[in-house]
Amino acid sequence: MTEGTTPIRISALDQSIAVVGRPQPESIRDTVVLAQLCEELGYARFWVSEHHSHPTILGTAPEILIAAIAAKTDRIRIGSAGVMLPHYSPFKVAEQFRVLDALAPGRIDLGLGRAPGSDGRTAFALNPMAHERAEHFPADVRDLMAWVYGEPLRENHPFGMVKAYPQADTEPEVWILGSSDYGAQLAAHFGLPYCFAWFFTDGRGGKRAIDLYFENYQPSERFPEPLAGLCVWCLAADSEDAAQHHFTSRAVWQLSRDRGIFTPIDSPEAAAAQPLGPHEEARLQQLRDEAFVGTPDKVAAKVHALADEIGVQEMAIVTWTHDEEVRRTSYRLLADALQLTPAVAAQ
Repeated sequence: MTEGTTPIRISALDQSIAVVGRPQPESIRDTVVLAQLCEELGYARFWVSEHHSHPTILGTAPEILIAAIAAKTDRIRIGSAGVMLPHYSPFKVAEQFRVLDALAPGRIDLGLGRAPGSDGRTAFALNPMAHERAEHFPADVRDLMAWVYGEPLRENHPFGMVKAYPQADTEPEVWILGSSDYGAQLAAHFGLPYCFAWFFTDGRGGKRAIDLYFENYQPSERFPEPLAGLCVWCLAADSEDAAQHHFTSRAVWQLSRDRGIFTPIDSPEAAAAQPLGPHEEARLQQLRDEAFVGTPDKVAAKVHALADEIGVQEMAIVTWTHDEEVRRTSYRLLADALQLTPAVAAQ
């Protein structure tokens, strides 16, 4: 741990990224393997995201992927970052995660988001009432919490007699995820943990959202104190040059994203060969200057510095690379630099 920093919990997020030259199903299987590695290395949680009709992000069904990971792990918490609730019935989501909790008792996190995780047309393909459901997000979260926790719904609720099974002594841990003030204030209202997608917004609005969360937090039975986290994009390698080389794939992808173009991740060599204008060259240098990329100690120091600056208790790390072994090595190096405690094999 970097000297003078506050202890924080370190977790991982994976999105099952499409990679040029690799069959897409392999990316899903690699997520399961990465979860096993993160458990071995001592990461606290392993979360998977939900996106739809996205040429880069292949993780479309977190509830299924969580079940696969549950079958291959023993200790690490696993969950969604997040389930985009406006696409679904809160009752069905509660049932899914109660089943997941039965498969991995006391290890399931149910992260909820309001954003579509897709474009408008895709959102309607998922739910023809998508334009209405986002407005009901607070009520849907309230109802889902009651079903997940096995508690009564509000008085005179039309589904008051409906129960989500299986019920047990353990339950999923509900989080609110977001990249704006809205989710932070909702999490504070319900007394739930909150994680801000720092990597998604390049940090814009993150400090304000976390401040709002702490300022407005209403204690709940399960969380008498606020619990906040950030998700950041990181890449570590044995040398600065190697880290920057592999970061080229992500950085050039971000240049395309800025123009609304989403593609699979290309190799560093192919990405570096793309012709760039002066504006793009300047943007590329800005991305390199601001990214959490470099040697393990450098990246670990940045992770701790940001956590201290924003005042959060948890940090989740997401990493994209063209070479899967480079990505796994990054998680290994950061686990060591962040002084995570490796899991002890079951006897």
